[in-house]
Formats: sequence, structure tokens, C-alpha cells
Amino acid sequence: MRLVFALLIVLPACTQFPALDGTVAPALANAPFPDLAPLIAQINSNTATATTTAADVAPRIVTLNARAARLRGPVIPAAVRTRMLRGVR
Repeated sequence: MRLVFALLIVLPACTQFPALDGTVAPALANAPFPDLAPLIAQINSNTATATTTAADVAPRIVTLNARAARLRGPVIPAAVRTRMLRGVR
């Protein structure tokens, strides 16, 4: 396990990093940042096509509510809790 950890630390140090200088055109390097509002509007328009109705979601809601009710129950059953409270004999 220690060997694997050591290899994960040491091996990346042996790699050659690519030269990144000059890979961006000067026109793009000095360009202003894009507006986020059109990008967000585009994302929202793509997700708006997947409309869901309450009838589509109702079975999932019922399943999640039943699961939540099961999780609200006691973690340790009453019989086991009583035995634990008596202590080890």
C-alpha cells in the first residue's frame, strides 16, 4: 500500500509538461470575458424542453416519502435496546 502511495506521488514528478506559452492567439488573450446571461439563458432553454408534470413525479414522491418514514424509525429495535441497557452478563 505504501509503495502504491509513493508511486502516485513520485511518478507525476517525472512527466514533461507541455509548453503553454503562445498557445492562445493575441486577439483572444486580450478579448473581453463573455457575458454569462446569454449562456445561462441557453442552458435554461435546453432544460425547458424536458417538462415534467405532477403526475410524472407522483410515484417518485410516494416512494421517497415511504423511504423517509422508514428512516425515521428507531435505529436500534426495542428488544435489542433493552438487552443493551441491562448490560453484559
